[in-house]
Parts: sequence; structure tokens; C-alpha cells
Amino acid sequence: MKAKDLRNKSVDELNKSVLDLKTELFNLRFQLATGELDNPMRINKVKKDIARVKTVLRERELNINAE
Repeated sequence: MKAKDLRNKSVDELNKSVLDLKTELFNLRFQLATGELDNPMRINKVKKDIARVKTVLRERELNINAE
């Protein structure tokens, strides 16, 4: 997921993406605790994706036109 792609989405789509990613992060953490997680690096990737989406939302909130 790239920030450039995220900037083409609407605010509602971005908010839905944040919720979906947070749900995925919860499930990954649960799998990690139970020892079922195959790829622990996936947690870091999901965290960074959440940060990217929130950054784009904040840019919109402040009316920053990046790129």
C-alpha cells in the first residue's frame, strides 16, 4: 500500500481502511500470542500501513497538498 494510491481514495474509504487494518492487527496479535502466526513481520507491515492511512487523513484535514 503506497501513500500515492491512498491519496486517490475518499475519506470514507480511508476510514474503512483504518478499521480493516486495525482488525487485522488485532487478529495478528492474537495469532502471535497463541503461536499460530507464520509471518511475524506482517505485524510491522500492518502497523506501517495504518500510519500511512492516518497520515493521508491528517493531510486532508490540514489541507496539505503533498505531491
